[in-house]
Formats: sequence, C-alpha cells, structure tokens
Amino acid sequence: MGLLTVSPSPHIRSAMTTQKIMLMVVLALVPAIISGTIFFGPRALFLVVFCAVVSMFTELVCRALMKKEGTISDGSAMLTGVLLALNLPVTLPLWQAAIGCIFAIAVVKQLFGGLGCNFANPAITGRIFLLLSVGSDMTAWVKPFYYLDAPALGLFETTGSQALDGLTGATPLASGDAGLMELFIGNVGGSIGETSALAILIGGIFLIAAKLIHPSTPAAYLGSLAALTFVQVLVTGGEMTEVLYALLSGGVMLGAFFMATDYVTTPITVKGKIIFGIGCGILTFVIREFASMPEGCSFSILLMNLLTPYIDKFTRTTPVGAKKEKKEAAK
Repeated sequence: MGLLTVSPSPHIRSAMTTQKIMLMVVLALVPAIISGTIFFGPRALFLVVFCAVVSMFTELVCRALMKKEGTISDGSAMLTGVLLALNLPVTLPLWQAAIGCIFAIAVVKQLFGGLGCNFANPAITGRIFLLLSVGSDMTAWVKPFYYLDAPALGLFETTGSQALDGLTGATPLASGDAGLMELFIGNVGGSIGETSALAILIGGIFLIAAKLIHPSTPAAYLGSLAALTFVQVLVTGGEMTEVLYALLSGGVMLGAFFMATDYVTTPITVKGKIIFGIGCGILTFVIREFASMPEGCSFSILLMNLLTPYIDKFTRTTPVGAKKEKKEAAK
C-alpha cells in the first residue's frame, strides 16, 4: 500500500494563478480599450498604458519602502491602472491621472497590506478621489472623434476644460439625447472604457465563459437597476426604452462586469454575490434619481465594498456535520 502525503488545507489545487487571472481580465478589457481608442483617439490608449505603468511603479516603490517582497509580477497593479484609466475622460491631464494611480495603489491597496487586504476596489476609489478633487476636469466629456476636429491636441498636451469649447458635451445619462444603438456601439461621450456596451459585453462574456467571474453579480446588478427603472416608468408614465437607456448609459456595464466582481472586495458566496449586486443596483438607482449627480455606479460599488464583510458573515455556509456553538448561559 502506498504512503499518503499529509498536508494542510486547502487540498484542492489549480493551475490558475493570480498572475493568470489578472492577465486574463486585462485581456477581457482589450475590446473596451480598442473601442475607446477608436472613438477618442490615440491619447486614450496612451492614457491606459500610462496609468498601468504609474500604478506598477508606485507598487514597486511602496513594497521597497515597506521592505517587503515585490508583487508587481502578479499583474494586480497593472490591472488597477488599466481599470482606472478606462474610468477617466480622455482629456484628463497626465499629472492628475498619476495622482489617481498613486492614491489607488499606495493608499487604498498597499497601506492596508497589499493584494487581498484592501477594503475597497482601488480603481473605483481612485476614480472617486479624482472626481472629488478635480471634478471639473473629471467631467469634461468630449464627443467621439473630437481629435479629428482638434488635431493639435497631442498625447502629452493637457487641454483643460476651456480649450474644448464646441467639442464637449454632457454624457447621455445627463442629456438623454443619444440613441440606443449609439449607446450600444459606443459613439457617445463619456469615460474611455464605459461608452461601448458591446465591447464591455464581449469582455464580460469572456470572463464568464472562462469561469473567472460568476454571472450572479452582473445579473443581480443590472437586473435590480432594470427592475427599479421599470417601476419608475410605470409610475411616471415614461417609455419602456428608458430601461435599456439606464443600463446602456453611464458606467454601469463596466462596473457590473469588471469592478463589482472583484475577488477581494466582494462576497465569496453566490448568495452574497446576489445581495451585493442587488445592493449596487438599488444604490445606483437612488443616486441617479435623488442625488446631485447623474452617475452613481462608482459610489454604489464603494459603499457595497464596505458592507462585504457583513454580507460574508451573513451568508457563510455551515460545513457538513458542523454544529452551532451553544452560547454560554448567563451567570
């Protein structure tokens, strides 16, 4: 009889490493990156690469200062930079984008212990930090193909909001003047990676097919937002197309598939993922309808990140055969 090898749990092994997961998520974002480059010009691609490099460099410096082993090879810092860039307007000055990357990596991620210890999604928090710090530049949305009308705007040039008069416009979520097909393809103003629902769906389906994310969170997020919008349409007597408009406009699609599914900051059980997604959908609807800003995706995900430990505790499973501990009788 052969000898058994005794080892501590977990006993399930997988060839899927953290590095492979991060690289595959970046691969899933390629359609959104290509779409952003087509509609907003080469500076969109440059900003994505710039944010990825700054994020990796920031993590390298932080790990060196803390005298800990370097972790940039796992790809998480690169993914944070790419996600943050896709949530930025293409005209954002580079120094502001760099500050957002530094905040996301140094403060939100490394200050709390690195990957696996951060309390919130670094890319989401970096975007909110920039939105609250440099709100005018973060909301200077340009129309698609603006670079064809302003060929003098280079990769490194920071235009500022005043230099874009005649080329700027409100996002479809605020203006409500874009067609559903334009929203689906991405021929509208907005952040680099949020405008094309088609590109995001391609990446999201890839992640689900590769079993990197569970479909419960995106389905619960988009489903709850659609349900609430549907009820609002019934109450106000609006058109049913408003439901699709709510899903296709803003950053909901990007958030549902790529940021509300983060391994570290979202629940681990399927029941928890559904609760998390529903919470994001409700908060997004409430912020859009009753707050002073039209978009609530980033804030909703951040707020639900803070509730993740409680959701995990509420939805944790009981091992087979385990018995609940009896509370000590009060003396």
